[in-house]
Amino acid sequence: MLPSVRGLLLDGDERLMLFRRTVPGREVYWSVPGGHVEPEDATLEHTLRRELLEELGATVSGVTPLTTVSYPWQGGVKVQHLYGCRLAGMDWALRHGPEVDDPARGRYEVERVPLLPSEITSRHVVPEPVAGYLSEHIAALPRLIRRDGPRSPTGGR
Repeated sequence: MLPSVRGLLLDGDERLMLFRRTVPGREVYWSVPGGHVEPEDATLEHTLRRELLEELGATVSGVTPLTTVSYPWQGGVKVQHLYGCRLAGMDWALRHGPEVDDPARGRYEVERVPLLPSEITSRHVVPEPVAGYLSEHIAALPRLIRRDGPRSPTGGR
């Protein structure tokens, strides 16, 4: 089963960016932007940056590994790597991929929520382990996520 990455993305007002998902035949739910590691992805951070560009047209800075969660899923174990990051720029015209091109996937509406546990516990955020991490750590995200720009490929700044 392919691992995934999720971006706990803070905007310039230090609000968390979530997707409000409306999918035909399902109850409304919320999710954190991100997706599966693809064979061409060199690193998990590369996956994160690619997914945020595809889904939001977003570029990010301060990418910070936060935690890894795992849970039973479709007869296996799903692993998701959670990264914190800060929004550097967003151009809706740069969005591409199945989230944009396939109407059967429903709507992906961006909501920017205050960093309060109640903002997570009052919504149906999936998957549950990501919601659990967020409800426990949401207020600390500004302290946990680096404020610097992206690291160079050699690890320097």
